[in-house]
Amino acid sequence: MPNKHTLERARKDKREGKAPTTQAGEFVREEIEHIREGKHGARSTKQAIAIGLSKARRAGVDLPPPEKGTTSEKTRKSAARALKKGKEGAKPDAKRSRATTAALKREGRKAASSESLSKQARAAAAKRTSAERSAAAKKAAKTRGLSKRSAPARKAAS
Repeated sequence: MPNKHTLERARKDKREGKAPTTQAGEFVREEIEHIREGKHGARSTKQAIAIGLSKARRAGVDLPPPEKGTTSEKTRKSAARALKKGKEGAKPDAKRSRATTAALKREGRKAASSESLSKQARAAAAKRTSAERSAAAKKAAKTRGLSKRSAPARKAAS
């Protein structure tokens, strides 16, 4: 179950009209924090991100499963299942949660290191085209809010 603060931040992002991926980013951040705190580990940074996205879907973030051809059929089915559970508002299964946590506790903590996260971010960015990155930046600027937009504008003007 995600923290109350994480849910609040995700809801705030939704109210501000931000994308489902931005809302889900709060859950990924929480997952990285858990690993850093030593609550559990993860086999890789990708796994830590996947756990965060799954939590987001189960918490009701309208994040669609990955498209065909981008990931395995198993991953897509798991994402679709998590999304369905989130829409139903189903309570998490206690036995499954305990088993997952027990398995993750046996994993390492390196997945949340700044080096690993940086490597993952660069690899993800390299897969995107320049146009895609530019479009994402423009969309982010639109939903940033007036106060956060005006400061860089003033700086550019001076």
